[in-house]
Amino acid sequence: MFKNFNLFTKVNLLIVAMLLPILLLYIYSNRVGTDVVENEISKSSKSQLIYFQSQLDANINRLSLFPNLLVEDPDVLRQQNEFLKSDILDLDAITVIKQIQYKLGILSNSTNWRNQLYVYSPSVKKVISTDPAATYQTYNETVLKSRLKPGWSVRKSTEENSQFDFHWYSVTPFSANNDPQKAKLIIEVQFSDDNIKDMLDEFKQGGGHDPFYYKKGYNPVYNRSGNGEVIHGLIQQLKKEKMSGSSQRVLEYKHQKFLVNAVKSENMPWYLVDYVPLEQIFEPINRSNYLFYLSMVVLLLMSSIAAYLLYNQVQVPINHFISGFRRLKNEDYSVRMEHKGTAEFGYLFQQFNLMAARLEELIERVYVEKLRIREAKLKQLQSQINPHFFYNCFSFISSMAKLNDTKAVVAMSQSLSKYYRYTTRQEKSLVPLEEEVQFVTNYLGIQKMRMKRLNYTIDLPSYMRKTEIPPLTLQPLVENAVIHGIEPVFEAGSIHIKGEQQDGYLMLIVDDDGKGMGEKEIHELQEQLSQPMDEEMGCGLWNVHQRLTLHYGENAGITIASSPLGGLRVSIKWKPHKMDIKYRGNE
Repeated sequence: MFKNFNLFTKVNLLIVAMLLPILLLYIYSNRVGTDVVENEISKSSKSQLIYFQSQLDANINRLSLFPNLLVEDPDVLRQQNEFLKSDILDLDAITVIKQIQYKLGILSNSTNWRNQLYVYSPSVKKVISTDPAATYQTYNETVLKSRLKPGWSVRKSTEENSQFDFHWYSVTPFSANNDPQKAKLIIEVQFSDDNIKDMLDEFKQGGGHDPFYYKKGYNPVYNRSGNGEVIHGLIQQLKKEKMSGSSQRVLEYKHQKFLVNAVKSENMPWYLVDYVPLEQIFEPINRSNYLFYLSMVVLLLMSSIAAYLLYNQVQVPINHFISGFRRLKNEDYSVRMEHKGTAEFGYLFQQFNLMAARLEELIERVYVEKLRIREAKLKQLQSQINPHFFYNCFSFISSMAKLNDTKAVVAMSQSLSKYYRYTTRQEKSLVPLEEEVQFVTNYLGIQKMRMKRLNYTIDLPSYMRKTEIPPLTLQPLVENAVIHGIEPVFEAGSIHIKGEQQDGYLMLIVDDDGKGMGEKEIHELQEQLSQPMDEEMGCGLWNVHQRLTLHYGENAGITIASSPLGGLRVSIKWKPHKMDIKYRGNE
């Protein structure tokens, strides 16, 4: 199938076949590179989250150690003495409180996280804090009891710029964990989410992405420049996901995909979540892909233009040459070609035109010479049949003279004079069929005088009468039927001549009821008509067949078969040339 394509199509297919492996290899390598980049970015983001989370956990752990340091402090233990139960504080009591506040301040300032420390004394229902406004105030035991929970807990912040406050309670002894009445000492550590926001701001400024702190059921904590809309949109997706430990997933929000990594805190049931738009990750790769695909399109376009130029400058002239040679093959020697292009094909076209002109001239010479030879051969064949007919006629006159049949001699003599006049006045190679039939009628009339048993019929359509045929075409067939068919058989005596038209051919059929021939003899005689004439073969039928073949082509000529009358059927058929047709329709 590929060989049936023209040059332009073949070149384009070849270019596509060359570019396709490159494209597939690039797509494959790009896919592998994209996966590697995605994995590396995911690992990097996860590593940053783990490191950031470790810093958060370190600060939280540092805060959670404060109660352990205060529990064994002697001043904190002294504030539980009975002398502090009095509402009126003496100098020693004030000194103890100041010492505790001082130590709480030192611990609070030992970390860069802003925090508050509270020391509750259940024995006197008083609290000492780093907050001067809350120092040595009576606390609500019921409220305190409701807040006592193991680990870090979260409450809504009372500060204006904070969302949450994180609290850690340490109770001594441990058995009184949830009951302030049984406890001897309760220490509280508190910090707000502003500390986490500060760290998130630093993380973002240091080249991080846009992480946020998240726990199911709570609003997220994110840096002060974070995109709250996107974060809340991703949280809606995270609520549908099952989260545990470290995880990675791709979430979609507003037709944009995000690579989301989450790391769980070791101290609190909160997740540090970071998200990166995949479009941002793959932007350089997409730009590179765009440039590559654009270059592939440009290369394909330039290759197609080059293929078109090659097709126009080479294939089109070659097609013109092929068309010209086909016309020459179909004997159209007037073909000439014009070409506006390269000098090489222009020279070839010029030489082709010179060759075609020379060939046309030679063909015309050969054709004229062939016509002359053909005309001479036709005249020669026609001249061969005249002596044969004369010989038969003179033989008949001689026989009739011996029989003293003067009427037959006179009739034959008159027929000979008509024949001589008919043949000698012919200046053309074709005569009307009605004249040929009239001549055959005269001949049969003479033969009927010789053989009384001879009967004949002539059925010729009117539209065939004006048709022109070579002279002495029908007479040899009739003569052959009389001499070789009817005359040897005493019971025979019928000849039927008819004309008809079949498949565009005109036909004259001569039937007799004479001797006839076997199938083998008919086949041999039919083959001899197309062979050169030998001494044993009569010249009548052979001459007619050769003349018709030369004038009308190989499909014309004589056909021999058995006749329905019992003898032999000899038919001639021909397709008249347009110049030979002298009739119209079925007049």
